[in-house]
Amino acid sequence: MPNTIRLHRVVAAKPEKVYRAFIEPDAAASWLPPFGFLCTVHELDARVGGRHRMSFRNFTTGASHAFGGVYLELVPNERLVYTDRFDDPGLPGEMKVTVTLKAVSVGTELSIEQEGVPDVIPPEACYLGWQASLRKLVALVEPEIHQ
Repeated sequence: MPNTIRLHRVVAAKPEKVYRAFIEPDAAASWLPPFGFLCTVHELDARVGGRHRMSFRNFTTGASHAFGGVYLELVPNERLVYTDRFDDPGLPGEMKVTVTLKAVSVGTELSIEQEGVPDVIPPEACYLGWQASLRKLVALVEPEIHQ
């Protein structure tokens, strides 16, 4: 049975900035791949029904895997829901990712739920990858540079 991964974090940045990190191609490429991976965004059409497609390349081995999906729901600065499907037939099924952003006194409460993670991906490996990615997200959105 596919796994569901749930993450929660408070980020010291406004929801508008965190939301942009999910829908701007260059921003997503900078933080979404875990440490040790590079990302190429092939397509990112952030609108309901729009598609996204990217690939992650392992910088050590050079191996890469591609995935993509469709945006199901976009509520600016509050919520994104999209699907992901790996190109690799060894990673079957479709995943659904729900990202919820809530303004709080110190920034944004961020909740992520990734449903349908293929059984061949150990949940702890998925959590480890997401934790690395979220550290990179924080490094992107928390600095307030006004020049």
